[in-house]
Amino acid sequence: MEMIIDFPGGARVDAHFGQFTVNTDQPVMGGGEGSAPTPFAVFLASIGTCAGIYVLGFCRQRGLPADGIRIVQRMHSNPFSGMVEKIDLEIQVPPTFPEKYRPSLVKSAELCAVKKHFENPPMFDVTAKEVAVA
Repeated sequence: MEMIIDFPGGARVDAHFGQFTVNTDQPVMGGGEGSAPTPFAVFLASIGTCAGIYVLGFCRQRGLPADGIRIVQRMHSNPFSGMVEKIDLEIQVPPTFPEKYRPSLVKSAELCAVKKHFENPPMFDVTAKEVAVA
């Protein structure tokens, strides 16, 4: 998979892949216009939305309605470094959701590919290359 990252103006940085574009910006106090989430917010959102895909798949496979289910994601940061040290994902289910499926619902969310990449992070190779401007 390849993504093209470009700089459409101001503090905006966009990622293009396939038919999609993910827009990011910085808040006004960070020199941006606040027109889109920050790259870090998009990164954090990928955790909860990935878990959500697995929760939704679990429900669909069993013919269970996903109506009323939501995931609340909470980040806990180190006050000194500002780095996120812990992420909580709380799957909230309606009272009608069968109790017997709750542990399996949690296990399905833990299969999230984004979470698995945290557990086995990829290597990074950052380079700079001169190219002709078209």
